[in-house]
Amino acid sequence: MKALRDGEMPILQGLSDADFARFGALIQDQTGIRLTPSKRAHMEGKLKKRAASLGLANVADYCRMLFERGGLSGELDALIHLATTNKTDFFREKAHFDLLDKTLLPALLNARPRGGTPRIKVWSAAASNGAEAYSAAMVLAEAAKGGAPFEFAVLGTDVSCEMVAEANRAIYPATMIAPVPDAMKMRYFLQQRGAGNLAHVRIVPELRRHVRFQQLNLIAEKLSVDRDVDVIFLRNVLIYFDPPTQKAVVRRLAGHLRPYGVLILGHTEAAIGNGMGFEQIGTGVFRVV
Repeated sequence: MKALRDGEMPILQGLSDADFARFGALIQDQTGIRLTPSKRAHMEGKLKKRAASLGLANVADYCRMLFERGGLSGELDALIHLATTNKTDFFREKAHFDLLDKTLLPALLNARPRGGTPRIKVWSAAASNGAEAYSAAMVLAEAAKGGAPFEFAVLGTDVSCEMVAEANRAIYPATMIAPVPDAMKMRYFLQQRGAGNLAHVRIVPELRRHVRFQQLNLIAEKLSVDRDVDVIFLRNVLIYFDPPTQKAVVRRLAGHLRPYGVLILGHTEAAIGNGMGFEQIGTGVFRVV
């Protein structure tokens, strides 16, 4: 392995066909994500940065370190993070959160036995940096204040350990919360100023205590998640899997829903849920019957 001398710039050699194929096979085996040829240039850019950060001369040296010199086990988490897209926003595909507030939550509460305080469980299954999980938590917190009392818990999971850590920190650029309704911004975010300007915000502790995050691989045969979840958000991740993996993941996650629980897929993934024995109640929204 050739390390860089002080002041020496790395030679950024390209990613070979053979090494791209090895990366693709590894990532699909570990996560189900397909690295299609269209993603090659983007992946190559990430690998160049990773190689340079480790003091390696180029991507070829990085590949040799991984595949020929026993470095794969120590780098696997980093590679999985590099291969994931991690694109998310607060209240992304807002219609789903409106449906949760106005339709799904009232129906779930009405279906619970009388007496006691019901507990609603929501799972953000591809949570990325936590924006989706915290968006759902804000909706539930608002509903809990304004109607019949109930408790709620939100679980966020992601295959990337780095994303789980970021979600747990719950700190975001202030510009990222533009889609959040103004009243929720005031209630659920702490402002952190830098150089005289509002730079970052953080989710308030009162909301964070309802939300937890853990690393989880959706293609694992057994998932350490409760089997009485009310609503699962499984959005904008299935598009990265091949069709058999898509169906297997949907069936596996549906097994963690309580009777009449709801599975929410991304708008572009809505057709995946068709023909799987669910009742469709909205665009990409399916009820287990």
